[in-house]
Amino acid sequence: MKFILILSGLVLFIIIWLVLDFTLGRKKHLSVAVRTETSILHGDFDIFTHGKELFHDYFTTIRQAKKQIHVLFYIVKDDAISQEFFMILKEKAQEGVEVRLLLDRLGSWKVKRKVVTALKEAGIQFAFSNRIKLPYLFYSTQVRNHRKITIIDGEIGYLGGYNIGKEYIDEDPKLSPWRDYHVKITGESVNFLQSEFLIDWNEYFGEDLLRQPAYFPVLPKGAVRHQFIPTEAGQLEENFLRLIRKAEESIIIGTPYFIPSAAIFAELLKLRRRGVGLTVIVPFTADHLLVQEASYRYLRQLLAAGSRVYQYRKGFYHAKTIVIDNKICDIGTANFDQRSLFLNKEINCFFYDPAFIERLKAIIQKDIQDSQPLTLAELNKPNFNRTLKERLAAALSYFL
Repeated sequence: MKFILILSGLVLFIIIWLVLDFTLGRKKHLSVAVRTETSILHGDFDIFTHGKELFHDYFTTIRQAKKQIHVLFYIVKDDAISQEFFMILKEKAQEGVEVRLLLDRLGSWKVKRKVVTALKEAGIQFAFSNRIKLPYLFYSTQVRNHRKITIIDGEIGYLGGYNIGKEYIDEDPKLSPWRDYHVKITGESVNFLQSEFLIDWNEYFGEDLLRQPAYFPVLPKGAVRHQFIPTEAGQLEENFLRLIRKAEESIIIGTPYFIPSAAIFAELLKLRRRGVGLTVIVPFTADHLLVQEASYRYLRQLLAAGSRVYQYRKGFYHAKTIVIDNKICDIGTANFDQRSLFLNKEINCFFYDPAFIERLKAIIQKDIQDSQPLTLAELNKPNFNRTLKERLAAALSYFL
């Protein structure tokens, strides 16, 4: 009896500590988060949807760097492509190119100390972002830097959903082929990507380069009208709500994890009631525990409201996009889930160029062709195991 009381007290103490830690940590984060977004910029963009093509171009461009290579990834792993990536960066550093590498502490947990030491010895300036730290240990484990951006010589940028690992180049049998969207950027807006990287770099490495003209060359305008929107600490929810409310005819959402906030989900149901068409594309195969089950309670209601839901069947679907009518589309690092909405550092790009939107819609139509419609009858079939997982996922959905 005494043991049970002690154990119960310990469990209660842990629960209270976790709640306080998370609540106070979030309050602190909200107080220091800075809201930024660019004005309308003009650049040129290539879209990559296949990892092997992306990384062939990406590694080639890095090898051609003359001045600086600035890289921020959420995940880099300990496998062949990750080792190739590190080797290229080391070679460039030894040539005299400035190389700065920033990796999320938990997302890139497979990057061991000996690897970091070798990178530094080769001349690479390295830091882990979003380290676990006091006084809010639990909250700091949840807030990740989910951005994936690269800036080369201050003139070429990359942004999107790809990380560095074998699954992203179709070498994971369960998740192959990997379907994602990543853009290569040239033009004036690369300066903004550079500033966002350097803000994070200063926070985690302690080197302030924001006022150094060498990192901000004068760049020409491109053809595509767009806007960059970095977010953290709940800012993304407001931006997605603003985007969704603009829909008059149709909205397409592509995401690996469909776990919207209450406010966003209410807005989606509202737009269905006013006759706006809604299409959602999600993976058929899940890459994380419970994320699929967490989506089902939302997808049921959307299907009942007349929305179309497609499950991508030709590999794993990791793309992150929203298309509003033929007027606005979004490509970025943020998933359509509560972790991206409220916890992660993300960066998205809103496009306002009709020709670019048509390019993206053609890609999405190909993805729909490689998908299978999900039906309400299928989701409503009795399945005890799935029901149990759904209830557990509902309780944990904020952290999935």
